[in-house]
Amino acid sequence: MRAARAVAVAAMTAWAGAVLLYADNAQAETPVSIELVLAVDTSMSVDGSEYDLLMKGMANAFRTPEIINLIGQHDGVAVTLFQWSSEVNAKMMIPWHLLADPASVLAFAAKVEKASRGPKRHFTGIGGAIDFSVRLITGNEYDGRELKIDVSGDGRNNTGIPPAIPGQTANALGIVINGLPILTYADNYPYDVEDYYREQVIRGPGAFIEVANDYGDFSRAFQRKLRRELAPFVSRGPSLPRQYVQEAQAP
Repeated sequence: MRAARAVAVAAMTAWAGAVLLYADNAQAETPVSIELVLAVDTSMSVDGSEYDLLMKGMANAFRTPEIINLIGQHDGVAVTLFQWSSEVNAKMMIPWHLLADPASVLAFAAKVEKASRGPKRHFTGIGGAIDFSVRLITGNEYDGRELKIDVSGDGRNNTGIPPAIPGQTANALGIVINGLPILTYADNYPYDVEDYYREQVIRGPGAFIEVANDYGDFSRAFQRKLRRELAPFVSRGPSLPRQYVQEAQAP
């Protein structure tokens, strides 16, 4: 009897500790309108000039008065950027930034434009990039009403886990995955990447793709995509409480 009581007391103590931990986490988190992960393909198919077009295109999009104005209409937009290829290059990522005014937006844009490229790797691991993106969202210090992943690239997944596996996790956690396929004539399949992103990458309510016709068209496509991702939110039903999102991804 005493042993059973001791077990019950221990269980209650552990439960109380967990409640306090969640309370501390809730207090530490910063509420924002949107959490946005920018996942950028830098595999071998992306040469040096194309990489520059990617970074400058994203930076210039954030600098436009339209995007700055859209960000200003929200209660904060948390954004981060990382490079991926065969694997994620976490050392080259731009950590989470809170965008709330023109100065913070322009500071983030400057870091994007100056971002150094990591070592080139041959293969294209979209599934690994999505998995890393989900972990970035569930492990940060923000509490976003909208959770979004922005995947851009010019090829199909050809290494690691299929995109559908982490995509299912993202969908269960209320994270929307949008895509920006870049069309090239590699392998004589100029439109295959568009279909692949539409069928295998994007996921979640309202998920969409914005197509870049080539790397020279990336800046236009990214700005249009960012505009849609920052558009005023229309509720599609209750979202998961933040603690459940984090708990589901806990190791």
